Amino acid sequence: MFFCNFALQIAPLPNTNLMQYYNHIIETIGNTPLIKLNKVNKGIEGTILVKVEYFNPGNSVKDRIGIKMIEDAEKAGLIKPGGTIIEGTSGNTGMGLALAASAKGYKCIFTVSDKQSQEKIDILRAIGAEVIVCPTNVSPDDPRSYYSVAKKLNAEIPNSFYPNQYDNLSNRTAHYETTGPEIWKQTAGKITHYAAGVGTGGTISGVSRYLKEQNSSVYTVGVDTYGSVFKKYKETGIFDEKEVYPYLTEGIGEDILPKNVDFSLIDEFVKVTDKDAAIMTRRLAREEGLFIGWSCGSAVFGALEYARKNLKKDDVMVIVLPDHGTRYLNKIYNDTWMKDHGFLEREFSTARDILRERNGASILRSIQSDTSVEQAIRMMNQNGISQLPVEDTEGNIVGSLIDSRVLNRLIEDTELKNKPVSEVMDEPFTFVAMDSTIDVLSSLITRDNPALLVRDEQKQAHIITRQDLLLALTN
Repeated sequence: MFFCNFALQIAPLPNTNLMQYYNHIIETIGNTPLIKLNKVNKGIEGTILVKVEYFNPGNSVKDRIGIKMIEDAEKAGLIKPGGTIIEGTSGNTGMGLALAASAKGYKCIFTVSDKQSQEKIDILRAIGAEVIVCPTNVSPDDPRSYYSVAKKLNAEIPNSFYPNQYDNLSNRTAHYETTGPEIWKQTAGKITHYAAGVGTGGTISGVSRYLKEQNSSVYTVGVDTYGSVFKKYKETGIFDEKEVYPYLTEGIGEDILPKNVDFSLIDEFVKVTDKDAAIMTRRLAREEGLFIGWSCGSAVFGALEYARKNLKKDDVMVIVLPDHGTRYLNKIYNDTWMKDHGFLEREFSTARDILRERNGASILRSIQSDTSVEQAIRMMNQNGISQLPVEDTEGNIVGSLIDSRVLNRLIEDTELKNKPVSEVMDEPFTFVAMDSTIDVLSSLITRDNPALLVRDEQKQAHIITRQDLLLALTN
């Protein structure tokens, strides 16, 4: 069985002839960077830093606890070679566990709620895990809940281990031993405020414990969501079931009280709506270049709400950003989904807006149908483009040329390079109206139709590509 040191950091080797490498991907966990926020925190005093956990190999903070829970279980004899790891997860913990399992030769079965993004489910399956999707809107003790299904499978499958990230204290120990010391070192001990979303409670409690041991005045802000019990329980000591109702944000809030949540280490809770979290997540991508997950937007929005009223000029706040935006491409980074849920913070841009933003650099490059394929390829390479409209001698657009398809045809018949473009071209790109919105444009751009054409008031044709849509959504 393979074992490795958790969060190994390679030191420079004096002999440059020696190879430098990791023995397995899980040795790269930890030592994630702190990055300063510059725009979304405008008007707030103090320094706001974010701990960007998508630099972990599984793109989330949960990589840290996956290896820790498994190695502690091995030491306690709770799992033996060839065993099965079974866990209820929002996706990211499953990824961390699966990475560790791949190094150690374990099987994985994960239960998830049906509100989790399809990307998370697909990723877990891609790395070899079995994924069972369970209903969200049932009580935790309902036999259909993802908590109950995981426990049932653990009872039925021999040599299986149920990490139970909610109550397994190895969760918060992992952060006490790694994330907390990293933050203290990276801020040179100058941190005054620490903020994180609260789900299982491991990240906020483990880090807070370490920081407060170094400086008892470090103030910890827990970010909760509407529909979760944490904030009211902290303030009143009452578990109020009336506080529990469905919400959309993934990886934050709970309808239970996990043992990993140490309320004595959390000084204050701030609640954030699904919409505010989603909009802040998109702002962080657009304004700060941080392509992060939905609960990251929750953490930043909540932390900034606190900071706006309380931070002073010399204060330093660190906010943990748990995961990566690739988990949410079909949700908060999808305009149609955002529109359907009433989350869009602005109206859709149109094809007209896209052309206006080009500042005149919108001349359509096209190619004549009698041009040779070889010349067409040379033109595409010189201009760094992957598709071209094809015109006849009268200037009518009669077809399209797409580099990937031309390549496939040349592989089959290299002599095609001497033939005219008309023999290899595809159907013309679709024309759209100038006032077509981005959601309409994005629905029309497909694998078979990778670009669109539009005519302006002067009847001049312009091309709109997938890259144009991405730029429009991030400007």
